[in-house]
Amino acid sequence: MLIEAGHFALALALGLSVIQCAVPLWGSRTNDSVLMSVAGPAALAVFACVAFSFAALTIAYATSDFSVLNVVENSHSSKPFIYKLTGVWGNHEGSMLLWILILTLFGAVVAVAHESAPERLRANTLAVQAAVTAAFLLFILATSNPFTRVSPAPFEGQDLNPILQDPGLAIHPPLLYIGYVGFSITFAFAMGALIDGRIDAVWARAVRPWTLSAWVFLTLGIAMGSYWAYYELGWGGWWFWDPVENASLMPWLAGTALLHSTVVMEKRDALKVWTILLAILTFSLSLLGTFLVRSGVLTSVHAFAVDPARGVFILAILVIFIGGSLTLFALRASLLKQGGLFAPISREGALVLNNLLLATACATVFIGTLYPLALEALTGAKISVGAPFFNLTFIPIVVPLLLLVPFGQTMAWKRGDPLAVAQRLAAAFGLALMVAIAALAVTLGGPVAAPLGIGLGVFVILGALTDVLARSWSRGQPFAVVLRRARGLPRSAWGTALAHAGLGVTVIGIAATAWSVETIATIRVGERVAAGPYTAQLEAVVPRTGPNYRENVARFTIWRGERELGAVETMKRLYVTRGMPTTEAGILTVGLSQAYISFAEARPDGAVDIRFFYKPLVLLIWGGAVVMALGGALSLTDRRFRVGAPARARSAPAALPAE
Repeated sequence: MLIEAGHFALALALGLSVIQCAVPLWGSRTNDSVLMSVAGPAALAVFACVAFSFAALTIAYATSDFSVLNVVENSHSSKPFIYKLTGVWGNHEGSMLLWILILTLFGAVVAVAHESAPERLRANTLAVQAAVTAAFLLFILATSNPFTRVSPAPFEGQDLNPILQDPGLAIHPPLLYIGYVGFSITFAFAMGALIDGRIDAVWARAVRPWTLSAWVFLTLGIAMGSYWAYYELGWGGWWFWDPVENASLMPWLAGTALLHSTVVMEKRDALKVWTILLAILTFSLSLLGTFLVRSGVLTSVHAFAVDPARGVFILAILVIFIGGSLTLFALRASLLKQGGLFAPISREGALVLNNLLLATACATVFIGTLYPLALEALTGAKISVGAPFFNLTFIPIVVPLLLLVPFGQTMAWKRGDPLAVAQRLAAAFGLALMVAIAALAVTLGGPVAAPLGIGLGVFVILGALTDVLARSWSRGQPFAVVLRRARGLPRSAWGTALAHAGLGVTVIGIAATAWSVETIATIRVGERVAAGPYTAQLEAVVPRTGPNYRENVARFTIWRGERELGAVETMKRLYVTRGMPTTEAGILTVGLSQAYISFAEARPDGAVDIRFFYKPLVLLIWGGAVVMALGGALSLTDRRFRVGAPARARSAPAALPAE
C-alpha cells in the first residue's frame, strides 16, 4: 500500500506543480497579489508530496521489498544496509526521483524565504521552477516509474552495480545533484525577471546566494566524484576527461562565471544581458549533463545506460526549456537599459575578462565532449577525444585566468591603478617565483612545467592573502588596529580570499602529479617493488568472504628506506550475484602524499600483478576544492545575504513593457 501511495504522491505533485506554475503567472500578469501568493503554499505542498514519495521508495529498499521492480534490479537482501539506502539513487529511476526531490526542496526554500526577493519576482520564479518540476515529474511517471510492481515477487534481488557499493556514492550524487539542480533556481530567477521585465541590482542581490549555494555543492560533488574514481576504479588517476565528468565540469565553469558576473551587476548594475545569458546557459548545461548520463549515447562508468526513448524525452525537455528561455531572452535583451559604467582597467574589467576566459574554457570542454557524438550521429564515424586535446586547449586558457585572479582581486572598483596593484603584488610574485625556482632546482632533470605550476598556485594563494592584508593594514598602524580591521572585513571578503586560496592549493596538487611514479610489476610473497621513495613488500595473499562478495586480499608493508611506514591491503573482489569483479585500491597517506597499490590479477603460481604508485601532494587536489567550498559557504553568511534583497527604491526606473 505504501508503494501505491508513493506513486499517487508523484501524480498529485504533478497536478500541484501545474497549479504552482499557472496561477502565480496569471496573478503576476494581472497584478493580483492573492493569486501570486498561491506560489508559496503550492511549492511547499509539491515538496511534501515528492518527499513522501522518496521516503516510500527508501523504505522499500531498506526492507528489501522485492515486489518493487526497481528494488529487485538494484538491491539484494545480503547487501550491507548503507548500500541498500544508497541504492535508492544508484539507478536511473531513483536518481531522477532524488533530482526532483532536490528541485522541489529549492522551490520550498524560496517559498519560505519571504525576504529573499520582491513578491512579483518570487512568484514568477516559483512558477518557472514549477514548470521544470512538472516536466520532470511527467518524465518519471511516463517513462521511469520507480514504483512499478513485479508479480510474482522474486525471492531475491539482482544486487546493485558493485562499483556503486562504496561510501563515496552515499555522498557524491546528492552533492552533485544539489549543485546541478541548484542552478535551476538561478535559471528560474532569470526567467522570472524577464517575464516581469525588470532586471537590476536588486535581482542580482536576490539571485547571488542561490548561485553561490549551487556552486559550493557542485564543487564538493565534483571533488567527491573525482576522489571516488581515484580510489575505487583502481587506475590511480584523479581526472580522465570522461564525457560524464565533463558534463559536471561545464556547468561548474559557467556557474563560476555567473557568480562573478552577478558581483558586477550588483555593484554597478552592469552586464545585465551577459548575466541573464549565463544564468540560462549554466542551467542548460546542467540539463545537458542529465541528458548525457541518461540518454544511452555515452558509455561510461558514471552513466546510466537506459532505453534511448527516455533520452528522447529528456532531449525534448531540454529543447523546450533552453529554446523557450533563449527566445524570451532574445525578445527582452534589446530592451535592457545600460547600467553603470566602469573603466577597462578596474575590478569590473578584470571580472569581465575572467568571464570571457571561463566561457572560452567551457566552450573547449563542450566541443571536445559533444563533437565525437555529433560526428557519429551525422556520419557514423567514430573518433576519440581524450586528454591530449583537452590539455592542449583547456590549459592555455586556464593559465592566464589563474594569473589574472590576484590582479582582479586587488584591483579597485570602477577605475583601477595597475601600477599600485603591481606594487602590492610584487612581494607575492617574488615569493612565488622563488618557490618555482626552488622546485625546479630540487627536481632538476624532471618536468619543467610542474615547478611553474607550483609557483602559479603559490601566487594565487599569496594574492588572496595580499588582498586581505591590503584592506586591513596601512603603514604605521599598530597590530591591534590591523587585527581589528581584519575582523571587521565583510565575510564575503574573507570567503573570496579563502576560495581563491583553495584554487591555488588545487593548482599545486595538480602540478605535483607530474612527479608521480608508476611501477607495474609481478611479485611473490616476500618480494619488494619500488615507486619513487617508497618500497612495497608483499606479505601475504589470502582469500576472504564479505556479505555479498568473495575477494583475494594482498597485504603489503610500505617502507621508505629502512623505515616502515605502515601496512595496506588491496583487494580483487567478485560480487557473487552479478558475477562482476572490482578492484579495491590500498592507499597509505604520508603527509599530503600517498602510496597507492592496485591489485590487477592473481596468478596460479601465487604471484600477483600490481600497479604501485607514488603520488606526491595528491591530497592537495581535493583539499583545495574543500577550501574553495568553505570559502563559498563563508561568503553565504555575509550580512547582506542574511538580510535578503533590498526593496526597490521609488525612483527606480519603470518596468519594461510587457510583451
